[in-house]
Amino acid sequence: MATAILEVRSLSVDYLTSRGVARAVADVSFDIGKGEFLGIVGESGCGKSTLLFAIAQLLSPPAEVASGTVLFKGLNMVRMSEKEVRAMRWRDYSVVMQSAMNALNPVTTVGAQFADAMRAHGHRNKANIRERSREVLSLVGIDAVHLKSFTHQLSGGMRQRVMIAMALLFSPELILMDEPTSALDVVAQRSLMMQVKDLQRRLGFAVIFVTHDMSLVSNFSDHVMVMYAGAVVEFGVTRQIFDEGRHPYTQGLLEAYPSVYGTKLHLEGIPGSPPDILDLPAGCYFHPRCQKVMPRCAITRPELYAVDGEHVRCFLYETTEGACARD
Repeated sequence: MATAILEVRSLSVDYLTSRGVARAVADVSFDIGKGEFLGIVGESGCGKSTLLFAIAQLLSPPAEVASGTVLFKGLNMVRMSEKEVRAMRWRDYSVVMQSAMNALNPVTTVGAQFADAMRAHGHRNKANIRERSREVLSLVGIDAVHLKSFTHQLSGGMRQRVMIAMALLFSPELILMDEPTSALDVVAQRSLMMQVKDLQRRLGFAVIFVTHDMSLVSNFSDHVMVMYAGAVVEFGVTRQIFDEGRHPYTQGLLEAYPSVYGTKLHLEGIPGSPPDILDLPAGCYFHPRCQKVMPRCAITRPELYAVDGEHVRCFLYETTEGACARD
């Protein structure tokens, strides 16, 4: 991708536990271009949030990047010092956490937290800080009077909007979002995501959006990455994956996802549970739960295969266009 601002190559993340090394992210590679919206989906524990934190350089012990690179605008963030990363965070890329109540400081006002972030990046003029704070709150539909509010005085939806406003303080080129709608009701979820999508179109930033909610991904993302047991099992254009998901795991996720339109359908779900990453099965990680398992699936781990513009980690597509170079 010629206009890629983020290039992740062969990224692996380990958790160093008392039981041994647990590989939470396994050899993940992808690009994201300017203005693109990438959704990352999968069951709880599949590694999607760990991947996001590794990209943002927010991992803390016992987690560590075991191998791979994260190139943001040509700079390898994995090799940067914490001081160098802090200089880029918020200014060039920003992060919206899952729970705004935990991410925001409960004992200072919204305006004070905005001012702290701006001063940390060299902005000292109080009038300019106040004006920019008013601007970003306006972008997310919140009255500037709430710069004087504390976190507990805001609704859940308003707190998430404050987090997004804070993420926009320096007009970054990339925003990483870790399940920002999980604590909201469905109406607030859609309202928040409509606002994020509108801001993205207007301001041109790219988004990596981690979620377990397939409906949000289907409506707002340009591309989808499906993860299972730390590995990418399918990657492609959103509409194509939702219309004809190829990997058996993707198909299972789609069959477990109800529609509010049309005929009421029986939801199938996926039998079994995700594997323990400290004791992953041999071969394809999904084969113990797969309805289309073949004998070789229990022995050999499949590569990512290119299929009509998508990439699928399944032997069912081994004879198509060949292994994907990005893996």
